[in-house]
Amino acid sequence: MAMLGLRGKSLLALLLACLIALVPAALIGWQVVDSIRTHFGEAFARNTTLLQREKIFAPLSRELALSLRLADSEVTRQWLRDEADVAKRELFFREAEGYRRDFRDHSYFLISNRTHAYYFNDGKSPHTESARYLLRADKADDGWYFNTLRDTATFNINVNHDRQLKVTKAWINVIVHENGQKVGLAGTGLELTTFLDDFIRSREAGITPMILNRQGAIQAHPDPRLIALDSASGKGRAACSSSWATPERQALRLAMRQAESRPGEVAMLWATLGGKQQLLALSFIPELGWHVVTAVDLNAARVFDGPWLTPALIALAVLLAALLLGFAYAVEKLVLRPISQLRKSAQAMAAGQYEVALPAERDDEIGELSAAFGVMAHKVRSHTSELEHRVRERTRALEEANREMAAAHKKIDDSIDYASLIQCAMLPDRQLVQALGEKHAVLWRPRDVVGGDFYVYRAGEHTLLFGVVDCAGHGVPGALMTMLAHAAIDQAIVDAGMDDPAGILTRCDRILRGMLREERGGHVLATNMDAGFACVDLQARTVTFAGAKIALYYSDGDDVGELPGARRAIGDKRIGEYQNAQLPLQAGRSFYMTTDGFLDQAGGELGYGFGSSRFADMIRRHARLPLDEQGQAFSATLAEYQGGHAQRDDITMLCFRFD
Repeated sequence: MAMLGLRGKSLLALLLACLIALVPAALIGWQVVDSIRTHFGEAFARNTTLLQREKIFAPLSRELALSLRLADSEVTRQWLRDEADVAKRELFFREAEGYRRDFRDHSYFLISNRTHAYYFNDGKSPHTESARYLLRADKADDGWYFNTLRDTATFNINVNHDRQLKVTKAWINVIVHENGQKVGLAGTGLELTTFLDDFIRSREAGITPMILNRQGAIQAHPDPRLIALDSASGKGRAACSSSWATPERQALRLAMRQAESRPGEVAMLWATLGGKQQLLALSFIPELGWHVVTAVDLNAARVFDGPWLTPALIALAVLLAALLLGFAYAVEKLVLRPISQLRKSAQAMAAGQYEVALPAERDDEIGELSAAFGVMAHKVRSHTSELEHRVRERTRALEEANREMAAAHKKIDDSIDYASLIQCAMLPDRQLVQALGEKHAVLWRPRDVVGGDFYVYRAGEHTLLFGVVDCAGHGVPGALMTMLAHAAIDQAIVDAGMDDPAGILTRCDRILRGMLREERGGHVLATNMDAGFACVDLQARTVTFAGAKIALYYSDGDDVGELPGARRAIGDKRIGEYQNAQLPLQAGRSFYMTTDGFLDQAGGELGYGFGSSRFADMIRRHARLPLDEQGQAFSATLAEYQGGHAQRDDITMLCFRFD
């Protein structure tokens, strides 16, 4: 019975092994079925999107045509030229009433660009010829109107909630032109709930229709919370939101450009929506400037029904089961029965019973394996006691060494943490925040817990001094150098004055050389440091800069300029000469100083340094942002470029701007 049980377990193991071996075949079969489903899903998404495109385009094109006629009406233009004329006013409102009855939502609006008066009538509220309210350029809710007038397009479609009228509509905004001038805005609106029920909401599981504008802002969606209200003012949320991975946002933008280049055709891509992988189909309507998008979840949507699929899979499973049983019976009879006898002896040996009787000798591979087991049992028995003795001795020694090492590591870590606390206390973070607030940004990232970089800030009556310093080395040696450098800079500022950065560098060089005399062994160590100082005179509106191997970058968002530092570092073998350079302190111009840790950071595909050109381009792209957002953007740009490469050096970057 025991032998039969062993063979039964072996047979079960064999069946399991066969099943595992058939997993690749099952995966291939599933991939074939999945490819068929994907093929039908793409066709379904394409046809659904084209149908949805026509379903949306037909009624909206009619509303747009009526809005264009209303905006191009001579009656409309004449009244906008002379709003005080009572006859022209009455004629316009009589004609506009006819348009109101023809519009799908029975509503129209007109805005005068001269008076910014907003006229609106619908079938729900009493008719009025008076302005509902006046639009203001300084009011955020009215930004859509002024952005529309600045746009080069003749019209736009904007989903927005009008707080004055207390309605949320998809507004068709058409510019009224008179002799090449933009004299007003006219159009209609569609109730958002009605619009979603008629054109967007889908009753089919796994199907999510939506509408995007050219910028990717959601104009219509089954979930109204996701609609980008007031996208014409630039405040709407884009479909390419931060919740999407960067490659997916790029793929969506590429698909949108592809659809715009071929109106009437459908662009396809895969994307993750709501935590699910879905197929997206896009078709562009150039007349409306909209992308009609259909998201299809192939796991939930009924893409195709195959009554033949289930019987075929059952037949295939039965065939595979029959093959497995036949194969298992043959292997059990020819292989498993002999091996099960040897396996019992092997299990006893594994439990430490080395005197167990082995199967009888045989003139085959199993017999050779039995003899090998006998030799192995003898050798294992002789070595076991010796090994156990050595293991006990080694274990005691390792435990003692580990205790000593843990104690040493704790002392070192505590010392470094304390040094980091001291170094952080030296930095002028609190002074910068209290004095400048959003006028500055700092990126300070030591390579280790402590480092050789720090930054300086001093404030006078009308002047501010900013500085960035990079001492030789990093880690603990670099941190110790910052203590000496900080003391030398404090004395140099007292001696030379805040308004003379070149004098500060020259005086600091002399002080540092006096601190690290050659007879103390300083000539065999790297004790130099890079530094840059910028003095901002708020009264004269100037920036005076001098640097030792550190440059001052500045940009207004269009161009990037640079005031290079001197080629000699402070404390170098040869004494450097430092000169002041001056720039005007212009409104909107941002200034940047950075240590070489940022520029030399390895990254990218080839592991090259970040470099000055890439640094200047990064500044140009973000120079108009608030400085705190610039700091976040710089940190994200560096992290993306660095990837999996280790940080090479300490990194410090100081930015300031005075509008």
